[in-house]
Amino acid sequence: MSFIGKAWKVIVGIKDGLVLIFMLLFFLALFAALSATPNPGQVREGALYIDLSGYVVEERTEVDPFAVLLSGSAPPVEHQARDLVRALDAAASDDRIKAVVIDMTTFIGGGQVHLQAIGEAMDRVRKTEKPVLTYAIGYSDDHMLLAAHASEVWADPLGGALIAGPGGSNLYYASLLKKLNVNTRVYRVGEFKSAVEPYILNAPSDAARENLASLYGALWEEWQANVKKARPALALDRVTSDPVAWIEASSGDLAKAALEAGLVDKLGDRVEFGTRVAEIAGEDDWSKLPGAYAKSDLAPFLADVGPGTGNSGNDILIVTVAGTIVDGDAGPGVAGGTRIANLLDEAIADDGVKGLVVRVDSPGGSVLASEEIRRAIERYRAKDIPVAVSFANVAASGGYWVATAADRIFAQPETITGSIGVFAVLPTFENAAADIGVTADGHRTTPLSGQPDIIAGLSPEVDAILQAGVTDTYADFLAHVAKSRGMTAERVDTIAQGRVWDGGAARNLKLVDQFGGTDEALAWVAGKAGLKEGDWNARYLGTQQANYNSLIRQLVSSAAAPAGQTRGGDLFAIAARQREALLGRLASDAQRLAGTPGIQAYCLECPAQPGPSATSTVQSRNLMELIAALFAR
Repeated sequence: MSFIGKAWKVIVGIKDGLVLIFMLLFFLALFAALSATPNPGQVREGALYIDLSGYVVEERTEVDPFAVLLSGSAPPVEHQARDLVRALDAAASDDRIKAVVIDMTTFIGGGQVHLQAIGEAMDRVRKTEKPVLTYAIGYSDDHMLLAAHASEVWADPLGGALIAGPGGSNLYYASLLKKLNVNTRVYRVGEFKSAVEPYILNAPSDAARENLASLYGALWEEWQANVKKARPALALDRVTSDPVAWIEASSGDLAKAALEAGLVDKLGDRVEFGTRVAEIAGEDDWSKLPGAYAKSDLAPFLADVGPGTGNSGNDILIVTVAGTIVDGDAGPGVAGGTRIANLLDEAIADDGVKGLVVRVDSPGGSVLASEEIRRAIERYRAKDIPVAVSFANVAASGGYWVATAADRIFAQPETITGSIGVFAVLPTFENAAADIGVTADGHRTTPLSGQPDIIAGLSPEVDAILQAGVTDTYADFLAHVAKSRGMTAERVDTIAQGRVWDGGAARNLKLVDQFGGTDEALAWVAGKAGLKEGDWNARYLGTQQANYNSLIRQLVSSAAAPAGQTRGGDLFAIAARQREALLGRLASDAQRLAGTPGIQAYCLECPAQPGPSATSTVQSRNLMELIAALFAR
């Protein structure tokens, strides 16, 4: 028995040891998968293939792997605009790359500034006599802003193209809130500050409508000018002035209509398109599938060419303020005020820091978070470190608040900026409570006791104090802008009041110093710091996203795609994506009302930011939960 017992212990020990070894191997394999980076060795002679699925953004949103896996929904693919530009510029001078292929079958969209920058990079590739080819089933405005710069634009015979122009509808909830007996208390300053109008009106005010017409008119002119310059033979006026007659002239065949109008160059399926690319870039020795051609994917190509930021000891820092500005550590992809301020404060003590560029792509948000970022930037100026701000697609309201700490502001004609105004929204439920027999009463030692009371309603004193706080915050905003732009507060007020401006108008109004992007801002800062070309590095602040971000996106996307039919790319699929964007706007508006996030400097007129809603990133509650929250306060 003693021998058997000892033998059993040995067997159990071996079993436990094997279990531990297998567990160790499993976690090592999992770590290797999550830590995997693209292999530069995958780059080969042929075409550079860019699968432009999803959105083009300023800064990728960090993926919460547990939330994503539990939800089972695929996070949209996001491409940083600067990565695409870097890849295209590298392809232009890389002898291995014979052509560039941009697959826009499931492209959703991007901001006008980003897409124009990518288009200009496509032009630089073509100047080296390397063709750029695009393929899609359905082309919309954002597709065409890129495709106009291509050598050959291909569309599927079952697809087509439609150009809608900027603009559209916002959602208004005044009648709904009235039926629900929700009293929406609004505090704002600015005739044009329309971010609160959805909660108190059923249509835009005359001032807001005037501002929208001016803004979208300017953006539409810029879009047309850029597309016509890149594609002079395009019959754009015919396509946009009477789209029904244009389509009917081709018997309803959208693909044929697009071909005849010059929106696309050739019609063909993927096999025919691939055969054409193979004629230029060479056949694929690794695959015998129809339409295969020699190619290198974007990720390994970027890994091969490197970051391209220089290797000097002098750093010009770049910090990104992208997405809605919120309090706390949110981000990247959402501009958490504390997170960004900490990034700036941690880097300021480095002796190698010679300058700072702040890249802004935000419609604004929390005033407190905006001010937290502005103060952190101001600390650089206090140390005589030159600071420039570069505006991307949107730098409005809180996005402009942040920029008032800069020495110089750069923007593009298509940039949306201004919206200098503030507001706050607080729903109360005294009428809804009375309808179901609930009342509130008690003893107050001062007029402020128990206030703000969302069931009994707000006292006149609290109402006046809240409005005074918003008015004072607006005065602070005017003071920051006046000091930054060398104007009087009274002058700023005449161009503020919440009004939104395009980049061209903003430059004329002295809200922006000059046209240019991040490169121009970096060059200006280098000049102010006395650095010669090649004697400085551009260094982005913030940790690199974990590699599991892309892995989780791929795993969940492949699992969710068949059920959701997300791979569709025709015009009806594009309409379906717009429906999803509408649902996102509903959730965002409900969150803004239910969340009561404090005084806001936020731009409603600004087009919805590409990529997932910042609100849903910060707090993942669905629409019905948000509506329920209104009644659970």
